[in-house]
Formats: sequence, C-alpha cells, structure tokens
Amino acid sequence: MTTLTNALESRLGYQLRRASAVMMADLARELADLDLRPAEVTTLLVIGENPDCSQTEVGQALAIKRANMVPIIARLMDRGFVARTRADGRSHALTLTDQGRKMADEANHRIAAHEARFVTQLATGEVETLLRCLPTIRGIGAEPEG
Repeated sequence: MTTLTNALESRLGYQLRRASAVMMADLARELADLDLRPAEVTTLLVIGENPDCSQTEVGQALAIKRANMVPIIARLMDRGFVARTRADGRSHALTLTDQGRKMADEANHRIAAHEARFVTQLATGEVETLLRCLPTIRGIGAEPEG
C-alpha cells in the first residue's frame, strides 16, 4: 500500500487541530467515569477558583456562549456540584458545594495525569514555549476584524 503525503502536515493550524483532537479524546477517556464533559469540568474549575462569580463571567472566561452555558450550569447544579445565590437584584453568584469541591479536586488530579502523558514526551522547555506561544495565537483569533 502506498503511503499518502499530506500537504497540510507543515501547516500550524492543521497540527494544532490534530494535537487538540488527540488531547481532548484522551481527556474525555480520563474523565469518562466521572460522567463529566470537558466543558463541565472547566466550568467547575473556574467557579472553584472564582467563588461568587456570575454565569456570564464564567462564560466569558471560557469563551462559551451564553446559550451553551445555561445547560452546563444546570447540569452541574442538578448533580449538586454548584450552588447559585442571589448576588444583587439581577445576577446570581455561583459557588461550589462541598461535593463540587471534591469533584473539582478529583478532576484536577485526573487532568494532571492526562497532561503528564503528553508533557513527558516533550523536551525540557518545549511545554513552556508552547504555553507562551498559544495565547498569542488565541489572541489573534479573538481580535475583531477591522
């Protein structure tokens, strides 16, 4: 059988997409028995690090649209991980429950194990370089066209 060449192999966007797909699939497997999707886990972790934040603030921090945040927060509340209290006349503050803090701790532990599988395959300094460069790429995509 002939090995096909792929003209996209030298393209940054293609490589980022393929790497992201591999990492997200591995993360989903790592979290599977917790019955939490990656977006739910990241939401849980952001709320844990920012007690009394609003749903809008969490959505902005994670670049999740309001319409998509509603079911995420609802599911986390239904599972007893997040509590909502009235912050003022219009908004609600989100906090983790005791059960939510335990789940966030477990998820953090699993995320660390997941990332270690990849980080250990990279040379010293490569992870730091990636972490320094990727926000720049994200920022370019977030700039309004002008």
